[in-house]
Amino acid sequence: MIGSRAALVGIGATEFSKRSGRSELQLAAEAVFKALDDAGLAPSEVDGMVTYTQDTNQEISVARETGIGELSFFSRVHYGGGAACATVLQAAMAVATGAASTVVCYRAFNERSGRRFGQPDARLGGEPSSQGMEMSWHVPYGLMTPAAWVAMFARRYMHAYGARSEDFGRVAVAMRRHAATNPAAWFYERPITLAEHQASKWIVEPLHLLDCCQESDGAVALVVTSVERARDLRRVPVVVAAAAQGAGAEQMMMTSYYRDDMTGLPEMSVVGRKLWEQSGMSPADIQTAILYDHFTPFVLSQLEELGFCGRGEARDFVADGGIEIDGRLPVNPHGGQLGEAYIHGMNGIAEGVRQIRGTAVNQVPGTRNVLVTAGTGVPTSGLILTG
Repeated sequence: MIGSRAALVGIGATEFSKRSGRSELQLAAEAVFKALDDAGLAPSEVDGMVTYTQDTNQEISVARETGIGELSFFSRVHYGGGAACATVLQAAMAVATGAASTVVCYRAFNERSGRRFGQPDARLGGEPSSQGMEMSWHVPYGLMTPAAWVAMFARRYMHAYGARSEDFGRVAVAMRRHAATNPAAWFYERPITLAEHQASKWIVEPLHLLDCCQESDGAVALVVTSVERARDLRRVPVVVAAAAQGAGAEQMMMTSYYRDDMTGLPEMSVVGRKLWEQSGMSPADIQTAILYDHFTPFVLSQLEELGFCGRGEARDFVADGGIEIDGRLPVNPHGGQLGEAYIHGMNGIAEGVRQIRGTAVNQVPGTRNVLVTAGTGVPTSGLILTG
């Protein structure tokens, strides 16, 4: 068990923009320098690095550019945004087993000014790989973007549980309200109303533009070390009480349409069960949740899969501000990926650290335990952070 043996001791980020004006390697290096400075550590004290398979920056390249020397551990995690919390899991395992003493996790990309994840990619159905084979069943029929893939799920969810577009819209309104008071957020001072959500253009019905997260340029880095080492560093350590990955039966990348039931996210249920088991906690012990909000319908489903409410009850859970700062479960006080930035979930982990430290811009009073999730619709991961 790795629970409570590792701690997050440093967080760092670049500004979040639509055109960074510099390379993804430079963005990664900047975030790493800031995270190390936050922790009060020198680059020479790092001996491990973890990132996503989708990151373009080799671990040895980031190490070279930041003055990090020898590495005794380096790892990458697959499945896009589902890798976010798993990078911390990998780092925590390395620390707990002695494979490394101090590990940096990072994600950097020019997603808006460079390769745009939200745009169709005709290569998806033609690659000679297992994923290419799976995508070949969908791409020829126009299911070529994440929005299109999620729209299928959303339509079925609406049919099964009576959810409406307005229920999804309340998630978007809450995230933008939180971002509006966060100076680091792209949508700072730009809240929206439910009427504006409903009036935004269709992307793929039933998803409006404001149901879809933004595309961002930027980078975030995190530093993980042992709890013992953390006690001597600059910041109050944020302990990794639990960390887990999960893939569901009959899982496919964003298109698990051939399951017997496609109204839920069973991979997140796997993660939730492991998190509660490792930590000894339950949903009642969580003061705020950082839920991966690339598309609003998946926020509702995550609330259900993680046990905060029953199946089909999330629309009632979010009604009347249930996920806002003063609601029953504040979700994404930083504004999430809908409001702050889409850095593949890494900025959400940083917000979880700030909430435990008590330094968040939109601080949730009395926060002791924070649950963080990674990308949904794909094999995913999660964390419980505590003070």
